[in-house]
Amino acid sequence: MLRSLIHEYALVVYASLLLAAALTWPTLRYPLHTLPQDVWDPSRQAWQIAWAGHTLLTDPTRLWQSNAFFPLTDSFAFGNSLLGYAPAGMIGEGPLAATLRYNILYVLAHALLAIGGYALVRQLGAGRTGAAVAAVAFAYAPWRLAQEGHLDIISAGGIPLALAMLARGHGWSLRRGLRPERRSAKWAAAGWLVAIWQVSLGFSLGVPFLFVLGLILVVIIFGVPIRRLRRPAERPVLGWRLWITDTLGPLILAGVSGLIAIPYFRVPDSGPAGTEIAFFSPPLRSLLIGPAESRIWGAPHDVPRSSLGWPAEMGLLPGFVLYALALAGLAFSIWTLRQRLLLLAALAVTIVLTLGTNFYEGRWTYLPLFGHLPGSLGLRIPGRLMLWATLLLAVLAAGAVAEFVRRAEHLSEQRIPPWPGPWLRLATFMPLLLVLVEGWSATAHPVVPAQPVAMRTVSGPMLVLPTAALTDQTVMLWSTTRFQPMVNGSGGFAASRQAELRTNVQNFPDPASIEYLRSLNIDRVLLLRSQSAGTPWERVGDIPVDALGIRREDVDDAVVFHLR
Repeated sequence: MLRSLIHEYALVVYASLLLAAALTWPTLRYPLHTLPQDVWDPSRQAWQIAWAGHTLLTDPTRLWQSNAFFPLTDSFAFGNSLLGYAPAGMIGEGPLAATLRYNILYVLAHALLAIGGYALVRQLGAGRTGAAVAAVAFAYAPWRLAQEGHLDIISAGGIPLALAMLARGHGWSLRRGLRPERRSAKWAAAGWLVAIWQVSLGFSLGVPFLFVLGLILVVIIFGVPIRRLRRPAERPVLGWRLWITDTLGPLILAGVSGLIAIPYFRVPDSGPAGTEIAFFSPPLRSLLIGPAESRIWGAPHDVPRSSLGWPAEMGLLPGFVLYALALAGLAFSIWTLRQRLLLLAALAVTIVLTLGTNFYEGRWTYLPLFGHLPGSLGLRIPGRLMLWATLLLAVLAAGAVAEFVRRAEHLSEQRIPPWPGPWLRLATFMPLLLVLVEGWSATAHPVVPAQPVAMRTVSGPMLVLPTAALTDQTVMLWSTTRFQPMVNGSGGFAASRQAELRTNVQNFPDPASIEYLRSLNIDRVLLLRSQSAGTPWERVGDIPVDALGIRREDVDDAVVFHLR
């Protein structure tokens, strides 16, 4: 028992958790009251996790019919569902619990990125130092800092972890090849389970991951028979347990993915795929530009970043230190020359896909793979494929660092006594220190607006005023106490319908807006006085309504208009 607590991977978990808490600070300073980056998207995603936990406990059949966007159907599919976090959503209730839950998951997601990166690179055959450098470079790459407000994009640690488990289960490593004696159906099964969990978090990262897993399956399906024909005397490459695991695992993964995808295919499309993909496709120079949230490169890259069409998704610098280490990894490495060339080719393909329509208009690259899929799957931002480019760069960098450590150890063996000196030890850890510094974050942590008392008492279906594309996401978070049906909602989908709604209620309370809301079966309008200053509804609470056939009621810090 004691040995398991100081096992290599136990130490990796401890270090990853401490590093995540430090590099995401001050997330855990006021975890009940602040959110990372901004209060908009994190508020909506905190609501998503809370809704998933709440509805699975109370009425699982209504999972996709959320309380927001009333009376639209399948409204929970208006974005990555984060279903894999639903068990956490079952603990606690209300905005404070949702905020705390989000912040804890946010820190844990960073830790899992490092744990997964370390496990994969270690399984591929790199030493501890090389794997540590790769893990930190993958988890805290500068480009990822622009995504700190998107928990669905940060939550990618299951990808390298699943690949590591699958490789371990099949007894394969990049450095040592296939070792049948190290096969383990349990590890393979664990890999498929982690893959299922990862896909359940969202399709923005899940669909490319499914493509990669499909490619691996193709290699296994065709590679095993070829190996048996070439080496008939060798023991079977896969045992019967692995055959069963590799049959059931993909089938269950495909089944779960298909079930989750059904409501996404029912959601109305957000617009022409080619137009959206072209808008979000980053230019090649994006790979050298850091995001505003980078403490090292944020200010120095202000000017080049301003030239980008959508800087929030186009500052794709994985780190100049990582570039340098990967380049060194092409020259000297523990990986063979053939393996390095294969990694380089995979990196080139990934970068081409990351450029979207900026590489021959994407006709033979991004569009055939993702252009025909509905926008609700979240695949119209090519820059997010930088995840895979970063992972490949990290593997190349790990090869160089591992080779450097190997040579340093060989050099130390010539010493008397045969022990590395302090400067040699420092040199082996310098890449890790440099990668850590380049991943230093300047992410803001704004305070979440306090929940109005009326949001805990007023029932729906209702409209909450004021309503706007950004502030509605905070209203969604406030609704996590009662989850009352409300027409408010925001997050990228149903945008035209929500814009029409806001236009139609801009003059509320007037006969036209009242009739419009009644046609949507809205019973109440809740005006939040503290939030209405400077909006078209600033004076609404003082307008006489007796002649309009509705009733007004003052409730705590708000006004409730009863339409029926």
